[in-house]
Amino acid sequence: MSTKVLLCQKIIEKEKAFMNIEIRREEEKDYRQVEELTREAFWNLYVPGCSEHLIVHRLRQSDDFVPELTFVAVLDGRIVGNIVFSRSKIVADSGIEHPTLTFGPVSVLPELQHQGIGTILINHGVKSAAEMGHKTIVIFGYPEYYARFGFRLAKDFQIGTSEGKYHAAHQVLELTPGSLDGISGRYFESAHFNTDPAELEIFDRTFPTKEKAEAESQKKFAEMLDSFLP
Repeated sequence: MSTKVLLCQKIIEKEKAFMNIEIRREEEKDYRQVEELTREAFWNLYVPGCSEHLIVHRLRQSDDFVPELTFVAVLDGRIVGNIVFSRSKIVADSGIEHPTLTFGPVSVLPELQHQGIGTILINHGVKSAAEMGHKTIVIFGYPEYYARFGFRLAKDFQIGTSEGKYHAAHQVLELTPGSLDGISGRYFESAHFNTDPAELEIFDRTFPTKEKAEAESQKKFAEMLDSFLP
């Protein structure tokens, strides 16, 4: 068992004992509840409204979806969080494609955020991915948060965005040490992370009405989007 797996296991056991959290595979019967949870978790967080619930919905219908690495957190019989994994890839400068994983959205009910549930889900997902033989996870997120899981800037590995740029939020975790040795290139996530506004509007009508609003967190997110590295 690798050092990464052992570390994740210790963290998971400690935090699950504290929170009395059960982590299990998402089942088809959970789909709508998870989409509702995701919508609540992200509403007005990054933009007025959100699109993450549609992203979850679309990923599940695609070949990029990894059901065996998609989990829910259950507290007192209620789903309170979830994490979704999908297939992605690095296209090396040589043109060779190298399979990678990405995760997200990671959702926790607003009233239970900042209590460690997201950390439990991420550690469980990372541990499970490593045990299944996956070598690399690539994500976009706040570096100050994901550094605790061992993520490093993608630029450190000479991995750029699909446009060939280096972004401050672009991060990599080698599940197998050295998995990216000798590999540089561009990263491509599932196309289903890009949502159509018209499709989102139609999908959103199937949920309870919520008011869109501006929030301070949206300013920080907008700044992150513009944070490219030289």
